[in-house]
Amino acid sequence: MEKKLTRRESRETAFLTAFAATFEPEEPTVPAEEHAAPDAFANQLLAAMNDHAAELDEIITAHLKGWTLSRVPRVSLVALRLALAEMLYGDEQKPGVAINEAVELVKKYGAEDDYQFVNGLLGAVARERGETPEPQC
Repeated sequence: MEKKLTRRESRETAFLTAFAATFEPEEPTVPAEEHAAPDAFANQLLAAMNDHAAELDEIITAHLKGWTLSRVPRVSLVALRLALAEMLYGDEQKPGVAINEAVELVKKYGAEDDYQFVNGLLGAVARERGETPEPQC
């Protein structure tokens, strides 16, 4: 019987799959054996990210101050794209959760202070949309 992934595990699987695809866009795969294959939730996030890639990049670019998209670290960029896809196109509509999970992924896989940038950008998008960026318990 296959283990059911938690939402956090699904997000991490989606993140790792999307991150791996930035190196080999023709063959997106899960990069390490210890990570499960994407489940339905992870696949939904990946599909939303891929289907709306140009729009997500426009939103990110609009919030960069003195930077270009190409300067954003790859880990941060993938986390931003996935979190925005979840915030804008996800079924649950919990921006605080999406932001928190993106921050945790960047803390785990990114450079030391990159999470602050990700948190700030996603928080700004949430506030512009009239959403509260705090996690909902």
